[in-house]
Amino acid sequence: MKYQSFIGLEVHIHLLTKTKVFCGCRSAFGDEPNTNVCPVCLGYPGVLPTLNLEALRMGCMVARSLNCTIPGRTWFERKQYFYPDMTKNYQISQFASPLGQRGYVELEGRTSGAGRIKKRVRIKECHLEEDAGKMIHTGTVSLLDYNRAGVSLLEIVTEPDMESGEEAELFIQRLRRTVRYLGVCDGNMEEGSLRADANVSINLPGRGLGKKVEIKNLNSSRFVRLGLDYEIKRQGEILDQGGTVVQETRLWNENRDETTAMRQKENAQDYRYFPEPDLPVFCPDEAFLKSVEDALTELPQTRMGRFMDEYALGEDPAELICDEKQGADYFEAAVREAEKLGLEKKDAALSIAKWFLSDIKHILNREGIALQDIARFKAGPGRLASLAAMLAQGRLSGKLAKQTLELVISEDRDPEAIVRANNWEQLTDPEQIARAARGVFAAEEKTADELRLIAGDSAKEKRRRTLTAYLVGKVLAATGGRADPKIAGEQVEALLKASLV
Repeated sequence: MKYQSFIGLEVHIHLLTKTKVFCGCRSAFGDEPNTNVCPVCLGYPGVLPTLNLEALRMGCMVARSLNCTIPGRTWFERKQYFYPDMTKNYQISQFASPLGQRGYVELEGRTSGAGRIKKRVRIKECHLEEDAGKMIHTGTVSLLDYNRAGVSLLEIVTEPDMESGEEAELFIQRLRRTVRYLGVCDGNMEEGSLRADANVSINLPGRGLGKKVEIKNLNSSRFVRLGLDYEIKRQGEILDQGGTVVQETRLWNENRDETTAMRQKENAQDYRYFPEPDLPVFCPDEAFLKSVEDALTELPQTRMGRFMDEYALGEDPAELICDEKQGADYFEAAVREAEKLGLEKKDAALSIAKWFLSDIKHILNREGIALQDIARFKAGPGRLASLAAMLAQGRLSGKLAKQTLELVISEDRDPEAIVRANNWEQLTDPEQIARAARGVFAAEEKTADELRLIAGDSAKEKRRRTLTAYLVGKVLAATGGRADPKIAGEQVEALLKASLV
């Protein structure tokens, strides 16, 4: 590459507090416009904000998960904000001492090609603020909904350590998983509960940062990647032609796959920050800091690595299972239950992973159950473990195991009871299976005769395998699918061999 790219992100997440950050209004997406409002969040004269401590605690949880330091004193400022979506004409935010400072994320993952991304992305800060309202433009009319005004908003600001749209996309995906694992944000980018602004500049290698351009309000990790890759290319073409990149804010046009100019970029001094006089300085005590640490959980990247080591899972299945905390919890609970039923840990894990990533996910999608709601799934961890154990112990065939799972869902019964009621336990008695095979040979005399004729003819080996598989299938059908396929194959071969003597 001729130019070096510098990318920093500003990611905004809505914290899952029941009420807004500085008032008691309900914080919820999708309610009737302008129903979750009060004099405080509408900025009436004489009102006083009150800090939502749960928002502060959640913000500190995110900060700690990003290896940030929580300062001994943190406070709020007024950021002058003259715009229709903020009626009091300022936003309560943090500037001089944000709640999370100087952190980092170890970014690791595969690229779309054959390479890997591995680097440390520094976190400049995490600061808590109130969100603005929502503006909807329809032709010559602008509609304003202030339900979102005052909602708890945490902004995570990175240093310009990323160099491509792919790295930025990976960072967003990693952060989204993290906040969902912590239970502090639903990460729904389409609803705006997680959104990103991307800052990008390019310059000749060794010359430091170039002129920064901001891409505003990117609402998917894919758009982050596409917008940044487009902007890097656009700026490179400007410099190649001897031009100068203008410092500005741009928007991503998803219909035309390009960025378009929005406005010239403001600097920090343009906002004229000054301390919020109605909110005292917050000094976290030991009890508060302990509540933050106690609420932390094993993060997805760490859990994925543990799954690979402890359960011998490959990178792809480990990543897919760890995508949602509830799914990973379900998986581990099922493995523990399977161990109690006599399976070795790694054998149990491989079996449960196979079930989870195929049949279970398919049924969840069909039933309209999100992974976050897997607790209400009728095939709970214990039931899945029971199926896996019966299959591993040779008590149930793969085909009947799938049928049993479907009945577990439709009838809400345990697998053991279903297998007993339907007499589905696998036949492993060679004599019983031999009797069924003799009946098949008698009924399929023409096929059996052809097999005898071509036995030992290497030129017709493919045909021999086809006919043998056909007869084995008939034996399985004759036993209602209960015969062990391996033993059925052995009995078919034995009958064939005996008839050739």
